Parts: sequence; structure tokens; C-alpha cells
Amino acid sequence: MRIRGEAEEPEIGQEIEGSVRIEGEVAPGFESVKELYVRQMQQSAELNTQLCVYHRGKRVVDLWCTASGDETYSADSLANIFSSGKSLAAIAMASLVGKGLLQYDAPVSTYWPEFTGGGKEDLSVADVLRHEGGMAAFPKSLDPVDLLAENIKQNKVGAVIEGLSLRFPDEGGRKREYHAVTRGWILNEIYRRADPGGRTIGEFLRDDLRGPLGADVIMGVAHEELARVSPVKPLPVGLLLRETFKPAFMGRRTTHGALRIFARLAKLVPALRHSTTRTAPPPFKGMQRVTFFNDPAVAMGETPSAAANASARGLAKVAAMMAAGGTFEGREYLSAEGWAGMHAHPLKASMGFSDSNFTQGGVNFFTHQGPEASEIDRSFNNGRVGFYGWMGFGGSIFQWNPEQKIGFAFVPTALHVLDLFNERGEAYQTEVLRCVEK
Repeated sequence: MRIRGEAEEPEIGQEIEGSVRIEGEVAPGFESVKELYVRQMQQSAELNTQLCVYHRGKRVVDLWCTASGDETYSADSLANIFSSGKSLAAIAMASLVGKGLLQYDAPVSTYWPEFTGGGKEDLSVADVLRHEGGMAAFPKSLDPVDLLAENIKQNKVGAVIEGLSLRFPDEGGRKREYHAVTRGWILNEIYRRADPGGRTIGEFLRDDLRGPLGADVIMGVAHEELARVSPVKPLPVGLLLRETFKPAFMGRRTTHGALRIFARLAKLVPALRHSTTRTAPPPFKGMQRVTFFNDPAVAMGETPSAAANASARGLAKVAAMMAAGGTFEGREYLSAEGWAGMHAHPLKASMGFSDSNFTQGGVNFFTHQGPEASEIDRSFNNGRVGFYGWMGFGGSIFQWNPEQKIGFAFVPTALHVLDLFNERGEAYQTEVLRCVEK
């Protein structure tokens, strides 16, 4: 079964007369967010997008757009959110902490006795969540079939991890290295061993969030729901090159021009040279390009760090719950202890070419960066100061701001792969902050 629309979608940026369809509404006071969204959707290289925001428990922005001529696309369509799913996995782990079933500072081997050898004995749960787990890549590609919940429970993935040795970047003792895909596989093994019912993270989301909260956040899409998934597609290289060399006043359809992009890529090269992932095989057997994530076998399996499927409405509702300290409409979804532990002890460290500020619970805390900070760190943080969470490859954002009581989600299907810090979505965060701070 093919995910909906995979064969019929036009190239990103292909002109289709009258194809840009924008729907939804905003609450009074947030009109400028809709104005920005309309401009972006009319000017940027897009296929389909959703933008949803809660403020103080109320949905204040609910917008969606198709620029691909897809008449079936709606606010309830699903898409792969890539690394935005890392924060869903972090919430699952925090739920165990809140119930006294897990401790962040405990060695992983406390819950997984076979997690030994190769330097793994002293590795803590927080180390894994902070991307300091020494397993940023596996030496073998995994079969997507092994990532089905029933096969995870047969230890198909766990057995691979048990045989690994820790490897850290060859760069002055730096331990933090982005675990783009593997962090979720490791956390799922810890979670199912600590959960009294032996559930996976995907089953936690189904039982404890998606059902009770009414939020479309899924790890492991059921076969009958595959038709709801809108495929993701990278920005074509030809379009990318044409657009980045345009000045902004000429209607450039990407966030940044070529000079800024290439300057950032130049800073990325040394980090890649020291990375443990540079010679690693692809994460999945048969994977040749990023569109492999559209394969139903990947969507039906559980890859919490890179293959959750969600709508912006679903993510924003979860984010609203997190912004309110773990409750939504009077119901507790994450205990006060679990919420506090998850957000505690942010630790700033380099991931190679930029700093990150991960808490012990595995979400980044975005803070103001002054003029003394690098241009990269300012761009990464300053439009989203006060938010916790993370973002996904190519554009998605799933974050919450407890001080301002904001739950935020942006889900695109066109992947702007060189927008390294998801600044096209950050523009909406900046505007939302302006609206609530008036």
C-alpha cells in the first residue's frame, strides 16, 4: 500500500494555477500570524503545511495550506515529523520518572542488565537523552520489519544495541554528538523494560496521549491509517540553487541566500570530519535517500527519533499540555514530578558546529544569545527564547513555552534541507511571541 499521493505530487515549486489553498482561522490578537502564514505560503517553496498554536490552553492559531493541488489534504493529515518526535519520546521517558519507575541519573544497565560491555556500564539514562550516549550510528542497517512493535518486543533491536561499544567524536574529548536516528531506538528498549506492561513508546503514545488527549501523534502507523499520511519530499537541488542565489527582494523562495548557507556549511565540515557517523551505513536496509521514510514499512515501525507521524493539531495540543505543567483541561497527563525532572538541569555543550542546551530529560531549552555569541547560536535560539523541545529535519517544529503558556507546532511536507535550524518555522514562533507579549 502506498502512502497517499506519493506518485501524484508535483515538483516543489511547480506552478499550478490556483493551487495554493489556505484554510483555517486565528483568534483575535493573532491576526498577524495568519498574515505572515499567507505571505509565506504564497512566496515559499512548499507542498503542504500545517501551523497550530495554543495559548493558555486555548487554540489560537489553526491554519493549513496545500500548494500542491492536493484536494484531500486537511488539518488532520499526518506527516513524518523526523526529529520533532524526539520530544515525544522524551515525554514517554518522563512519564516513567514521574511514576518512580525510572531515574535519569541511573545507569541504563539498572533497567537493562544486558546493556554491558564496550564502556556501556556507566552510561546513564540522561546521557542517552542528552545525545551523549556514544552510539550516534549503528555499524549495521536495521530491517524496517524488526521495528514493528511485536518484533521490538522479541529484542530484535535490543540484541543489536547490546553488542555495541561506545564511540565518541575524535575532537578533544567531546561527548555530545547528535544521535539523529539511534537515540529513539535505544530509548525504546529502556522504556519497554521499565514500563510495567512492557509497552513500547509507540504504545505509550497510543494509550496515554493519543487516545485520552485526542491528539494525533503516532509512532507505528496502523495499516488502515497509512492513507492519512502525506509524503515528505526534499527541496529539489535545482530549485534550491536557483532560489538561494536570488536576493530576497526578488522573491527568493528559501529562507536564506547562498552566502549564509555556504558559510554555515563550511562550519559543519570540521564537525563531520570528526564524527563517528561519517562512515556508518544507512539506518535502514534498502535506504538510499531520505524519501525512504515515506515507505509504509518505516511508518508502521517505531523509530522514535526520526519517524513519528503527526498533525500540527496533535502536536500543538501535546505542547499545550506540556506548557501547562503536564495537565490539559483539568486532566493530568504527566505528573508534576515527571514534568519537573524532564525540564531540569539544562546542560550547554557543543554538538560540533553549534551549542545545544539539553535538559536531563532530553529536550532543548532555548535561551537568549547576545551579540558575543556566534551567528549560528543566535539564529538557533533568539526567535524562540523560552521554548523547550526540538525540531525535525527539513522544517517541523514541536515546542512549548511554559512561561508564556504557548504550545507550538509547524508541520511541512516540503523539506528545506539547508534550513538547518528550521528558521522558516521559527518566524512563526517569533510572531506568536510578539502577539502574546503585547
